[in-house]
Amino acid sequence: MRHLKRTAKLGRTGTHRNAMLANLVCSLIIHKRVQTTLARAKAARSVAEKMVTLGKSGSIHARRLAAARLHTRGSSLEMSKAERKKWRETGDVIHILFDQIAPVMKERKGGYTRIVKMHQRDGDAAQLAILEFVELPAPAVAPAPTEKKEAETAGAK
Repeated sequence: MRHLKRTAKLGRTGTHRNAMLANLVCSLIIHKRVQTTLARAKAARSVAEKMVTLGKSGSIHARRLAAARLHTRGSSLEMSKAERKKWRETGDVIHILFDQIAPVMKERKGGYTRIVKMHQRDGDAAQLAILEFVELPAPAVAPAPTEKKEAETAGAK
């Protein structure tokens, strides 16, 4: 019996599940919005909310706890100073979490993420969902080229 067992297993072993959730939360921190299945979104939500709570404290100990839970890749020594600075702003998960996301969420007591349900996936009919931060602006999506523009470019060749 699974009484008092809250962990969603997601059909994976414990280490695989933890790695998958860490990768999903890292993607959420970097991109501010992630599309995944509803079950994964619900499982990743608790991890993401705990990471934002750590980010709000801002201490060195909290940074180390967040780095231990998430998959952080250290910058390479072979990078130039400009490359390291660009990586820190766009790819360093801990820096983005503590210096960009946590200050925006400072006044909130909880509920940093939302799950928006979407359609079912064609292949296996899994319920899809979007996991995103509540108070952060949504990233701009580039418009797809229309058929008219494609026809003009094809005719020009």
